[in-house]
Amino acid sequence: KTLGFDIDYKLLRAEFMRRGKLLRAFYYTALLENDEYSPIRPLVDWLNYNGFSMVTKPAKEYTDSMGRRKVKGNMDIELAVDAMELAPRVDHIVIFSGDGDFRPLVESLQRQGVRVSVVSTIRSQPPMISDDLRRQADNFIELEDLREVIGRPPRDNSPE
Repeated sequence: KTLGFDIDYKLLRAEFMRRGKLLRAFYYTALLENDEYSPIRPLVDWLNYNGFSMVTKPAKEYTDSMGRRKVKGNMDIELAVDAMELAPRVDHIVIFSGDGDFRPLVESLQRQGVRVSVVSTIRSQPPMISDDLRRQADNFIELEDLREVIGRPPRDNSPE
């Protein structure tokens, strides 16, 4: 959204199948289970039906010290465990994240002989990728450079 386009996940999957042998495409997200309708549920269902391996867990809700309702749903450990389990069976892993917490994971995968590409952007303000992660990756793919291949215009969700 920050770059002015949404990702077309069918095109995304097709593009990475074109670039090499795609073993599995994972999508990680936390879900609010007590809400009757989650805005991400249709996407999760669509991705699951269209060839993505969905990794979900319940999001945790809490109230912060200011009394605001907050939602916490970090999927870093799940992604890291899956990557480490897959490492002996693959030669290349692509991670769509800019989170610097993944730098040690990338380094470990590289020590195991796995090439790691990271997809994120440095063209947003602030950049959405940690400099450490970008430098550690074997290959950095600028998300905006994929716009023509995997992008679609953003949906306008504002009421009329």
